[in-house]
Amino acid sequence: MRRLARSAAVLALVAVSMFAFNPSPARADRCDDLAAQLKSQIDGVSIGKTAANVIYLEHPAAKQVRLGCFSRNVTNQLYAASDSRKPSPAFINFVASAAAVIFTIPKPDTLAGATRCIKRMGFLRGDDIKLRYRRLDMQCTRTKTSASITISRGKDE
Repeated sequence: MRRLARSAAVLALVAVSMFAFNPSPARADRCDDLAAQLKSQIDGVSIGKTAANVIYLEHPAAKQVRLGCFSRNVTNQLYAASDSRKPSPAFINFVASAAAVIFTIPKPDTLAGATRCIKRMGFLRGDDIKLRYRRLDMQCTRTKTSASITISRGKDE
C-alpha cells in the first residue's frame, strides 16, 4: 500500500514538473503585431523588411514609411516621408491614421497634431519643427524636394 502511494506521489511530482518547466508558446513581437494592425486597418499598407527594430512599410501616399519599435528612450516611432515639399492631404491623413493605431490616440487628435507640425514649416519658422501634441513628440523636416514627419512617444510616458 505504501509502495503504491509512494509511486503515485512520484508520478504526480514528475507530471507537475513537466508542465511547470514547459516553455510558454512563442508569441509574435509587439512591433509585428502593430504592423499587422496597420495593414488590416489602413488601406494600401504593405509590410516590407524588418531590420534592427525597424519595420519598413509601404503606402501609395508616402515615399518612405518606417515603424520603429521599443528602444531605450522611445516606445514606438513612426517616420513617414512624402514625395513633395508640401505634403498632400492623403499623406497627412495616412500619417494621422497610422499614428492613431500605433499610439492608441483618437484620429482627430493625431490629424490635428500632424497638420499643425506640417503647416508650421516655412519661411518664418524654418524647415525643422519640433513640437509636442497630446503627449507625442513630433518633428517635421523639409528639404528642397521632400518633407518628412517623425512621431514618437517617450518611454517615461
